[in-house]
Amino acid sequence: MKDITISFDQGKEVRVPFGTKASHVIREYADFRIDGTRYDENPVIAITVNNELASFSVPLEFNACIQPVHLFSENGRRIYRHSICYLLAMACSIICPQKHVVIGHALGDGFYYTMDGNGLISAETVKAIEAQMRSLVSQSLPIVREFLPYHEAIELLREHDLEEAALLLSFTNKPKVPLYTCGTYVDVSYEPLLDNTRLLDRFALQPYSAKGMLLRYPRQSSVKHIAVFKDNPVLFSIYQEYKQWGAILGVHNVGRLSKLIDEREAGPFIHVAESLHDKKISRIADQIQERRELVKAVFIAGPSSSGKTTFTRKLGVQLTVLGFRPVMISLDDYYLPRDKVALDTYGKPDLESLHALNINQLNEDLVKLLNGEEVEIPRYSFRDGKPYPRGTSLRLSPSSLLIMEGIHGLNPELTPLIPHDAKFQIYISALTQLNLDDHNRISTTDNRMIRRMVRDHQFRGTDPRKTLEMWPSVHRGEKTNIFPFQNLADAAFNSALDYELSVLKPYAEPLLKMIKPADAEYTQARRLLAFLEHFYPIPSHLVPEHSLLREFIGGSAYEH
Repeated sequence: MKDITISFDQGKEVRVPFGTKASHVIREYADFRIDGTRYDENPVIAITVNNELASFSVPLEFNACIQPVHLFSENGRRIYRHSICYLLAMACSIICPQKHVVIGHALGDGFYYTMDGNGLISAETVKAIEAQMRSLVSQSLPIVREFLPYHEAIELLREHDLEEAALLLSFTNKPKVPLYTCGTYVDVSYEPLLDNTRLLDRFALQPYSAKGMLLRYPRQSSVKHIAVFKDNPVLFSIYQEYKQWGAILGVHNVGRLSKLIDEREAGPFIHVAESLHDKKISRIADQIQERRELVKAVFIAGPSSSGKTTFTRKLGVQLTVLGFRPVMISLDDYYLPRDKVALDTYGKPDLESLHALNINQLNEDLVKLLNGEEVEIPRYSFRDGKPYPRGTSLRLSPSSLLIMEGIHGLNPELTPLIPHDAKFQIYISALTQLNLDDHNRISTTDNRMIRRMVRDHQFRGTDPRKTLEMWPSVHRGEKTNIFPFQNLADAAFNSALDYELSVLKPYAEPLLKMIKPADAEYTQARRLLAFLEHFYPIPSHLVPEHSLLREFIGGSAYEH
């Protein structure tokens, strides 16, 4: 068999036989070590092969450049979190062999888990699971990635009572399937894992609600320690409500969704999902109606691509039904001139900051409007990077209700001159309750990233590489300007739709394939492509024109 050339990012090159394991090449020839035993050494825990994320066990079968992935890097943290989830599932199989543990959504710095359809989990059980996890860590057990033929893999998963993982695989047809084994435990992971349990000691497991437990991990800002727990009841309430929707819809993972699509039941499923959205928006409008004598303005906030714009339009319709005259003002029109905006740590105008807005003018205008005076609302040009003073003249009638949406909508510093009782604040999330299978979740962040990439390419001609390049900055801004205020909301709405990734898939895949191995964004693109492979497509014509999803794919009944 021919030799291949392996290069490292330091410029070093070696020749090795075709099929040599990456771990062997690294241990023999690399200038970095992969066998560190201390967490705080920031060890190398995985690699990229021609910019594609891979575990140490991958066989090298072509000329490639190998780069290290350190534990404290963005990809390293993802791998660590997937690995402690694998560890928890393994511990549960030992402590509670007759029960199924199911991963839920992210909650702060952790993942929420339940067992057997939300059955009760005692504090004693949680303690026993945590003790078992720490025992597995202390044994420094190898986690081995192996490929099995398709039918053997499905049979093995069923033998280990992993029916939902087997169902998901039944809608694929790859000749070989990667499985991860640790001792006698077998499971699926759709992203690389650490190759040993010894570094998986930074976690905390605690009861959360009577029916669940929270697996917590180190935050990005303090990667060596578990932070003091901060509860997030608003986010948890959104999740609980959405899980109830999932029970109504009868679909809680992608395998079940694929089965439904395969049986040609996507249309009715979409109608029920959309009706649940509409009913929730109607209830929020009713909450505002109950405070009609006090509420003069509605503020809507949420992270990027959470669907704020369409939600605002749909809420306006429901409020009109109740006799309001909704008047919508964009916070974007109150941006300061670009040259007046403070720079971020990267030397660029920090447009995510609250202080990028003209807070004084906004509050003066709002006070005048609420006092019945006429105000000329400015118009901001993103092309020119400055506001134009002559905008739209506006005066409110007695039945008018101001609605403003933007990332700072829940921040008390946005409208200090407006009485608290005169404001109704809404938080929009895109929190999917759908899992890939029982042990592998769908990232809400990935869902929003795919939404944004499709929308920006459809309507702004944005290169998908640009969307992926800017996403870390967007996410940093959300952590500073949005997430800290979500518990101040009077109401919360989950904009995720269980069927949406099947609709977005045909739009997103060609865009991700535009990103080539030499591009810095290739690692992310390949990961998202592998993720989307698990979804059966749904044709876009089945999406109603009033759906929030139309904000991202086009054809909306609402003007954007």
